[in-house]
Amino acid sequence: MYKVFVNEKKLMLSKYPEDIEKKLRFEGFATLEIAIDLLENTSCPELNVYGENIEEIWEDFTHMFKVVEAAGGVVSNKNGEILFIHRIGKWDLPKGKIEKGESLEQAALREVEEETGLSELILEEFLNNTFHIYTERNGTKILKTTYWFRMQYVGNETPKPQIEEGISEVSWKSKDEIVQQVFPMTFQNIKLILNDYWNLH
Repeated sequence: MYKVFVNEKKLMLSKYPEDIEKKLRFEGFATLEIAIDLLENTSCPELNVYGENIEEIWEDFTHMFKVVEAAGGVVSNKNGEILFIHRIGKWDLPKGKIEKGESLEQAALREVEEETGLSELILEEFLNNTFHIYTERNGTKILKTTYWFRMQYVGNETPKPQIEEGISEVSWKSKDEIVQQVFPMTFQNIKLILNDYWNLH
């Protein structure tokens, strides 16, 4: 199953119908256009498109967008706290676009270093990827795929926000602080990846 967020509303692409109110059987490209339109322009909170051949559905779906790839990290320290950045009123995990010639791992490490100022990082395993859709100023629709890695911070530096990227704060948060402070002010994808992280931990 694929979960894609459209303006923070969930679109699930699955083989079998999910147990939610709004479901569409995949009948080709038009089904996906209708699904996106409903999520963007109505109050519909979540929607499921289902069909036998999930990979065909996903391929048709990706062809509707310009695909941008990014990588980032769920970074923990020796106290078990997780590293967050604060940008434009939202808590987020450090991440950014993959540059030409970079591996996913290199991009994830570089972006975490740039956005938080921390360098003594150990890259552990790949966690999962998340997907969301947004529209650029020129009207181009983007499907952004972010690849997330678990990382360990083993140094003693004080994190420094990358101000020129609009980051105002970098902060270590305990699990309680994440649930109380971060979850009300973050993106659905960040909740998803943190739940993956905790389930595997």
